[in-house]
Amino acid sequence: MKTEDLLAMTVDDCLAHLGSSPSGLSTDEAVLRQKRYGMNEIAEARRYRGLIAFLGHLKNPLVIILIIAAIISAFVGEIVQAIIILVIVVLSVTLDYFQEYRAEAAVDLLKQKISRTATALRDGERREIRMAELVPGDVIDLTAGDIVPADARVLAARDFFINQSALTGEPFPVEKTADRLSVVETDRTAWDNYLFLGTSVVSGHATAVVAMTGKNTEYGHIAQVLAARPPETEFERGLRHFGYLIMRTTFLLVLVVFLVNAIFKHGVLESLLFAVALAVGLTPELLPMILSLNLAKGAIAMSEKGVLVKHPEAIQNFGSMDVLCTDKTGTLTENAISLVLHTDPEGHDDETVLLFSYLNSLNQTGLKSPLDEAILAYRDIPVEGYRKVDEIPFDFVRKRVSVIVEKGGERFLVTKGAPEQVFDACSSTRDQAGVRPFTGELAEEVEHRYEALSADGFRVLAVACRPVGDAKAVYTPDDEKDLVLLGFVAFIDPPKEKARESLQRLIRDGINLKIVTGDNEQVTRKICRDLDFPVNRSLTGAEITHMTDEALARVVDETTIFARVTPIQKDQIIRALMRNNHIVGFLGDGINDAPALRTADVGISVDTAVDIAKESADIVLLEKDLQVLGDGVMEGRRTFGNTMKYLMMGTSSNFGNMFSVAGASLFLPFLPMLPIQILLNNLLYDLSESTIPTDRVDDEYISHPRRWDIHFIRDFILVFGPISSLFDFLTFGILLLVFHATAPLFQTAWFIESIVTQTLIIFVIRTRMSPFYRSRPSWQLAFSTAAVIAAALAMPFLPLGTAFGFVLLPPHFYLVLAGLVAGYLVTVEMVKVRFFAGRF
Repeated sequence: MKTEDLLAMTVDDCLAHLGSSPSGLSTDEAVLRQKRYGMNEIAEARRYRGLIAFLGHLKNPLVIILIIAAIISAFVGEIVQAIIILVIVVLSVTLDYFQEYRAEAAVDLLKQKISRTATALRDGERREIRMAELVPGDVIDLTAGDIVPADARVLAARDFFINQSALTGEPFPVEKTADRLSVVETDRTAWDNYLFLGTSVVSGHATAVVAMTGKNTEYGHIAQVLAARPPETEFERGLRHFGYLIMRTTFLLVLVVFLVNAIFKHGVLESLLFAVALAVGLTPELLPMILSLNLAKGAIAMSEKGVLVKHPEAIQNFGSMDVLCTDKTGTLTENAISLVLHTDPEGHDDETVLLFSYLNSLNQTGLKSPLDEAILAYRDIPVEGYRKVDEIPFDFVRKRVSVIVEKGGERFLVTKGAPEQVFDACSSTRDQAGVRPFTGELAEEVEHRYEALSADGFRVLAVACRPVGDAKAVYTPDDEKDLVLLGFVAFIDPPKEKARESLQRLIRDGINLKIVTGDNEQVTRKICRDLDFPVNRSLTGAEITHMTDEALARVVDETTIFARVTPIQKDQIIRALMRNNHIVGFLGDGINDAPALRTADVGISVDTAVDIAKESADIVLLEKDLQVLGDGVMEGRRTFGNTMKYLMMGTSSNFGNMFSVAGASLFLPFLPMLPIQILLNNLLYDLSESTIPTDRVDDEYISHPRRWDIHFIRDFILVFGPISSLFDFLTFGILLLVFHATAPLFQTAWFIESIVTQTLIIFVIRTRMSPFYRSRPSWQLAFSTAAVIAAALAMPFLPLGTAFGFVLLPPHFYLVLAGLVAGYLVTVEMVKVRFFAGRF
């Protein structure tokens, strides 16, 4: 039987179905049920421990390539190079290893939010038992301040209010009763006789029978999502595909070079050393370091804008994000209920309505709702001379509260509450035309006005009163009759002043905003209208309940508002968007947001959020403001842009140089570059690129989201790599035909030409502007490039150069070098314009 079936049962039928009684379970029966249902504990995250867990992070293809490169470097005598690569790998894997504890920490925090003991009836006696020992059928006792220890059906209640905002997103405490539901809705916020594990008791007293425990509770479903491995993010997927691309390219090129050289040219050992040097040359061994530096710089820049980055790898996803799902309360609105209207039944402003609603809120002693607080905070109302006589407290059946006040010997009964219930107690209305009977056409007009206010997103209360002639000391609900309807007070959580500007900025920046809220649809639409934010369509949690994942994926792109959704439905929405190839961010701050925060490509929370939300998030905003978030997105895009510069430059340049080496080795009687020279070339080039994280990124590039595109990187390599090789082969021809170069001269000259061209070309490729000098690089990048070129040019003149096999070059070679460099830069600039035409 489903939980929903219990809601429609009477108390006696519910107890009978669960095999319980008003006196609870016996100890023996509880033990049997504990064996059948298990302990009342939420899901545990998978535990990763020791060396096995650490080694599991070595399966990344790029990490495998780097480890092989380190082994090869050590084998050919490049111990320093091998140590550098291994240190980078260990640091990268260690960071990744500790990230695995995120799920475990999130679930532990979730468990800490739940009470450890509960008051239950066992063998007819009240006992304090461990929460974990509760079983379905246990009868529990709850009072103000308690945490609900399991999902339970209410058996009896008195003025019993629950705060379930952390789970459902409802901003107000809700009253729970034992009454059976005549209509059971899929919207859990309408389950007025059901309690959820982890929610808190605000006031009153109740007894309830446990219906679900452990992983079967709503809280347990959230914990199961947190404990499961989240889907692969865009950053992780892109890095994995890039690793496979490098692995395939390296294996194919190295295998061909080794076989050709071993069979036709050189010995097996010499060919092997040459081939493995090629492998190291093709591997972007500084990629983890470049990524770390880039992400660290991005994190620092984002922190200056009020965005704290918990997990640096999320910065890439932050910049690539093209869909942002956010709640409404506190993001688009002020998260503060405000009184905005006090009108008579015809809709005219009326000070009398304000006065009597103020008297009611001021003098009632029950649970003061946020609506009462909003009335009292609206402005100071002079109430001197009014004296409270008595009050008729709010209850769930009447849905209204009345106070009796006296001034100058005259008494008034003032009622405030849900309009439908207040209407039932009214016999007349008072407006600008005077007092008229509340019947027929007039009653319909007033009801339509109330419905119109509700449709506009206002929370509406009705205010009524009547003079009280008798001088009773105690008044009862029977006295709430023949009231005069004074009018309405209307409330709303007003939109933030800067929200309109922030929304327009997000749209301009290419981010599609979707509102995912536990509030109702009409209120959300009202806020969107006030902010001039277009709404395509909306979906409610009840509608999503009846949809398959495939059906949801078909409509999720066109939907702007998701209202009355559960925590698990939020997670479904995120997954549907990711399935549609979107890079999704989710902004939330409650326990109900935790699953979606962890599933999204980038989870975003705020500093004032509950611990579980901040633990599940990748990025924390110091202020819940879309303007702050927009600033952070721009930094994320800059970080992504600089990362892509390294990937495109490093791979295309390495591929071009290694292809040149491989091609030359097929027709030269000597190796075009010694293995040790290849490794030095690669090291110097990587050092020149280590400052890329400091580089500026063009405004055009960050104007809209960018994402990993392995096909683009592959095309870039295949276009610009051969251009590099073309000029290398031109250099080969000049060296052989003009300079009649010997092996040392050839190797030295090409080493210098290779370093100079592949480092200078960064200034052309780093921007899509043409000519390239319109975009200024950072001074750090310019300095590192100049320093590396100077080191390469000086190498033949240094004693160290002899150790690497370098010799002095003819002076007029440097004139040829200048011509080759100029021709290379011009050619790449021309091809760049054609290559980027029509892309992005």
